[in-house]
Amino acid sequence: MKSSAQRSLWVVISLVLAVSTVTAQNGTPQDNKQKNSPLSESENPELIGKRNINKLQINFYSYDKEVAIGRQFSQEVDRSAKMVEDPIIVEYINKVGQNLVLHSDAKVPFTIKVIDADEINAFALPGGFFYVNKGLILAADNEAELAGPMAHEIAHVAARHGVEQASKGQIVNWGSLPLIFLGGWGGFAARSAASLAIPVGFLKFSRGAEYEADMLGAQYLWATGYDPHAMATFFEKLQAQEKKKPGTMSKIFSTHPMVGDRIDKVNTLISRFPERSEYTINTSEFQQVKNRLISMTNTRSLAGRGGATGEADSKRPTLKRRQPGSPPGTDAGAGDAEAEKAPAERPTLRRKSGESSSTKPPDQ
Repeated sequence: MKSSAQRSLWVVISLVLAVSTVTAQNGTPQDNKQKNSPLSESENPELIGKRNINKLQINFYSYDKEVAIGRQFSQEVDRSAKMVEDPIIVEYINKVGQNLVLHSDAKVPFTIKVIDADEINAFALPGGFFYVNKGLILAADNEAELAGPMAHEIAHVAARHGVEQASKGQIVNWGSLPLIFLGGWGGFAARSAASLAIPVGFLKFSRGAEYEADMLGAQYLWATGYDPHAMATFFEKLQAQEKKKPGTMSKIFSTHPMVGDRIDKVNTLISRFPERSEYTINTSEFQQVKNRLISMTNTRSLAGRGGATGEADSKRPTLKRRQPGSPPGTDAGAGDAEAEKAPAERPTLRRKSGESSSTKPPDQ
């Protein structure tokens, strides 16, 4: 009897342990339900290009009108911002961007340019006029991280969020159209000499629109062959940098940060994607372009310092060294040569406030 009771107890304990192990490994039943639920049409990356993601959208603009609007504002951007013209950099960013566009739901052609600005930012105007700051390229650690925010911005264009907001605005107030598209630059963001005059409504979207861009962007990364988790990890990294050093991200980029529930939702969606045997994380081209940008930035910095230093050097007095023990005033041209052979015997020249120079013997 006792043995039978013990066996029953062990059976119960074994079942509890088994259930606990399965739950620990596979998550809560709710998590499992989400992961195992079938992907909807708008969530399935295998349906990209075969679906209409805008069928329930309020939109009064044809694609031709959308492109015309985007072109108008892109001309303003081109006048206001300095572009990177290095053909290797421009060609590479276009290669990454156009490959994402090819694996997206976008129905307009894309024009992609690189802005010579350190601010971490990327934005796409209606009609496919897409701009990537060099600061974003430098902030990414690999190509997948660079592709993440690019895919997110391409998704805004594919989902036609800019003209959708304009259409909703017209329903509320038809008189707002000129302020949105044609003039009234007071509604535009102008932050510095390198800042751009762009309607805020084209770049600041509702939380629902931002999540849709997250969802679509992750699909575009998957379809292109990139690790879709890179988008969330890159935004998490940017948020950490922003906390340490406020102002790292552009105001537009940080307005709707991809944190908290948005990251959780995207990661849950990604876990339901069809499995891939491998993803592209990085390429040698990315490192080449990043090194090229770093070199370009360093060259400018050195050139700027060099110009100032050269001007200051021309005003400095010439300092002549003399041999230790030789009488003051002795010109030591030969001594210089010997000093080269015995650097340990050289005096250390340190400039003091109010004096041209002073001589101090080397530390013993």
